[in-house]
Amino acid sequence: AGSASGAVIDDLRLDDIMLITTPAPELPLTTLILGCAPNPFNPRTVLRYTVPAAGPVRLDVFDVRGRRVSRLVDRIQPAGQHEVTWAGQADDGRAVASGVYLARLRAAGSEDTHRLVLMK
Repeated sequence: AGSASGAVIDDLRLDDIMLITTPAPELPLTTLILGCAPNPFNPRTVLRYTVPAAGPVRLDVFDVRGRRVSRLVDRIQPAGQHEVTWAGQADDGRAVASGVYLARLRAAGSEDTHRLVLMK
């Protein structure tokens, strides 16, 4: 049976239902390096980044001449926030010199770059 105040579905009136929604945290539409701390750093820094969709993620560190120094991430990751530590080392384990480096994040068809400063 129905009521004047609202429709009835299996003896439950729609106006008796309270819908509570909690908005999901909004992810950016593009790949984003949120930053690194500390920066300048010695001997290590933590890079935090967000990817908008699950998929392949690649995070590389380059010197100012554009040569890749280190690959920090190269794997499938879920959407959301992530972090990785860079200890100022090249892929072969050697310590890199003091200076400016660029972290480049590629994921979900976009990329972002962030400047890092290593001070020894």
